[in-house]
Amino acid sequence: MDDARVAELVRDAAAAPSMHNAQPWRFRYARRSRTFRLYADFERIMPHSDPDARALHLGCGAALFNLRAAIANAGFHPSVTLLPDSDDAALLATVRLADPSADDVALALLHPAIHQRHTSRYPFAETEIPENLKTALTDAAQQEGATLAFPASWHLRWIEELAEEAEARNLTDSGSEEDLARWTRIGIAEADTATDGVPDYAFGPQKHGGRAPVRDFSGGRPSPDFGSTPFEKDPHLALLSTEGDRPLDWLCAGQAMERVLLLATLEGLATSLSTQALEWPDLRWPLRDPSSGTGHVQMMLRLGYGPKGPRVARRPVQDVLVTED
Repeated sequence: MDDARVAELVRDAAAAPSMHNAQPWRFRYARRSRTFRLYADFERIMPHSDPDARALHLGCGAALFNLRAAIANAGFHPSVTLLPDSDDAALLATVRLADPSADDVALALLHPAIHQRHTSRYPFAETEIPENLKTALTDAAQQEGATLAFPASWHLRWIEELAEEAEARNLTDSGSEEDLARWTRIGIAEADTATDGVPDYAFGPQKHGGRAPVRDFSGGRPSPDFGSTPFEKDPHLALLSTEGDRPLDWLCAGQAMERVLLLATLEGLATSLSTQALEWPDLRWPLRDPSSGTGHVQMMLRLGYGPKGPRVARRPVQDVLVTED
């Protein structure tokens, strides 16, 4: 595989979502062993919103899944080892290019959605998601060792209330404000040239009614007025959970999240991520499965039929990839 193809694979990997589009990953590729190494970039951590680097690991897990899908699409099998070095917390995974297998077909089929998927912070239609599609999304998460659940009735209302409480706290919390200030790009000069963070053109309109959990990325700062509009009265929310709550579980959750998002994109759904309630330990814990009281919620997904959202820039490949012999 030549260096240009390696760069294309990393470009696909880096199209993954991450909290506030921080893109907290780095890659190294060794030509002789045909092996990628995925590293966490801890300089891109959010000290207030993500002090344990859980969300950072989820973003890197999503990038890892994209890399797997890109490698499968290129005709190889991605042989993955998670957390291969206990003495190096930054080394999250190695991915060796091996001979293709039958299991790679399903991965390769998801590849076209990598650059079609964009986070949408716009209202979605009240249209129901077919049950067979919900089942397929649930199965996709399960393939990566995670659980995807679609809460209903009082549990759904409870989740919506927790998300609203978290958003209210964030708007008055100085630490959350600092994280937003670092990772949002406001103004034409900054937004149009940014290669990371959330540019103002991707903020979406202000919510004026409705229960959908959306973040006010302006943080109360002056920003372009994209108007206000009602969001869904009954949003379609899904909770992604794992049995454990350690870095290995977070990486698995990130891969499951991206597998679900890519499948949803191929099936015509718009998607967004809601992390507000997960940023507060006392709000994250009550999100878990009420019937069993077990599991650790890693992400809240909002799904529906609506605008896909604008494409947000990524850092140049040369900034995140080192190739070596």
